[in-house]
Amino acid sequence: MEHDFRARLRRGDRLIGTMVSLASPEVAEVLAGVGFDWLFLDAEHSALSTRDLQMLLQAAGAATPGVVRVAAAAEVPIKQALDIGAAGVIVPLVNSAAQAEQVVRLARYSPLGVRGVGVGRAQGYGLRLQEYLASANDRVAVIVQVEHIDAVAQIEAIASVPGIDGVMVGPYDLSASLGRLGDVAHPDVQAAVDRVTAACRDAGVPLGVFGVSAAAIQPYVARGYTLLVASVDALLLGQAAQAILGQLRA
Repeated sequence: MEHDFRARLRRGDRLIGTMVSLASPEVAEVLAGVGFDWLFLDAEHSALSTRDLQMLLQAAGAATPGVVRVAAAAEVPIKQALDIGAAGVIVPLVNSAAQAEQVVRLARYSPLGVRGVGVGRAQGYGLRLQEYLASANDRVAVIVQVEHIDAVAQIEAIASVPGIDGVMVGPYDLSASLGRLGDVAHPDVQAAVDRVTAACRDAGVPLGVFGVSAAAIQPYVARGYTLLVASVDALLLGQAAQAILGQLRA
């Protein structure tokens, strides 16, 4: 059964995912089989190519949506991610309403935007082109990352941009922009997060966050965050390996 990630996101369903950074279809297949609601495919901080991303989407299957964090708020990475069949894009470092508006335009076909019309996996390699063109604007999710104090200062305007389906808070980069690198619990960082949370609630925009563990995410769940990214594939592998090795050596 195919997903409708954008509809579930906008409805406020709790969507639990994990980050995929390894170019292994088997990893994506295992994580999809475990039952995650979605997979966060990271093309910003990993070595994943467009070809790698497509293979991960194919391995995850039609029932597990993959959303690509693109490398930048630019035309080519956004349209490539969508043409290979991503359920949406997560766009890093969006610091203004004007930038958010441009991201929406790049992800939407005319008349709502300027996304180029190509033929790829998303369009059934041309066999379902018209069907895809007719539905893509309704089904593709556009999520922006708020991860700099400049974005926090503009969050009310960003959250009000039509077509923004979600805001993902980046606590670690946000802490760096405040001169508190890695100290995500610092009062200054938490005050900035509080402002983002309040603005998005007022605008009715779903909120997302990444955490290295369930414990790191739980406080955000309590604050109404619904788009959750729990850990990273490589970290999960390393932690499991450390645990079993420690048990046997003990």
